[in-house]
Amino acid sequence: MGLFALLIIGACQNEHGKNYNNATRVDEDGLALIKNGLEGGITEIKASGLAITNSTNQRVISFAKMMIDDHTKAGDELKKIEKDKMVEEKDTIASNHLKMITGLSKQSGPAFDRAYMQMMVTDHESAVELFTNGIKNTDDEIKGFAAKTLPTIQMHLDSAKAILASLK
Repeated sequence: MGLFALLIIGACQNEHGKNYNNATRVDEDGLALIKNGLEGGITEIKASGLAITNSTNQRVISFAKMMIDDHTKAGDELKKIEKDKMVEEKDTIASNHLKMITGLSKQSGPAFDRAYMQMMVTDHESAVELFTNGIKNTDDEIKGFAAKTLPTIQMHLDSAKAILASLK
């Protein structure tokens, strides 16, 4: 059997591998949006759960509840895209975010509120950049998700900055 025939057979047998045909391929930018979008959402949901428990500031608590609701909805949509694009990623929290969450869990009162809101500002600044790049993606589903989600992320950033400024 020729080399070409072996390559064809090998490609056809790889039905369970990620991105096995052009219809399900995700470029590096699309993969970054999926992976970082999910990881950021999980992180913000965990941090916001701490805010609901550790804060006594009603603005911070209301913001945290909004984070949980909005990021849960966005995460569900992004997981569907992840599945549609056959991306095999584990939903985990990066070590730098784990350290932030651990640090937050040890704080209370105004110090907690400032640390949480600063984390939300920093994370949402990164998310705005990520989703702005996502709007330029060649994949229509990723582009559409990024375009639909970016205004909410921008609103979260603006709200987080306003709350943080009021805490100083």
